[in-house]
Amino acid sequence: MARRRRLSWFLLVAFVVVPIAELYVLIQVGQVIGAWWTIVLLVADSILGSWLVRREGGRAWQALRTALETGRMPATELADAALLLVGGVLMLSPGFVTDLAGILLILPLTRPLFRRVLAGVVARRLTVLGPLGPTGGARGGPGQTDRPGPVVRGEVVEE
Repeated sequence: MARRRRLSWFLLVAFVVVPIAELYVLIQVGQVIGAWWTIVLLVADSILGSWLVRREGGRAWQALRTALETGRMPATELADAALLLVGGVLMLSPGFVTDLAGILLILPLTRPLFRRVLAGVVARRLTVLGPLGPTGGARGGPGQTDRPGPVVRGEVVEE
């Protein structure tokens, strides 16, 4: 039920709040600099965004290839690719609000922040599949299973 409620809020924001914000910002910018300059600014913004996506996408692709060639798990590279994809889609939609969000996802200075947010979202949604089902047989929490035996605790260290 909570998941459905979150989805409803997300859809409300995506299809009602964002377009209203876009229209408001477009009207405000148009009143300050004029309609034609607003259109020129939107076109220039799209050109800048497409150039930035192409440049950062090429870098992300090269980093992904390097990670795969060295046999390293490309978690960071895949997250960057996902962020670049979402940022590129946001840059395609007309308006300054979505373009700003897209540029923030694309820029190499701000992408690590969004990569951490993405990692947190993915970690919360992840289901571990073990030999006894989705929770590995755990009843009370991590490490509590129906099977007797030692529990080995550890931590993952990334280089």
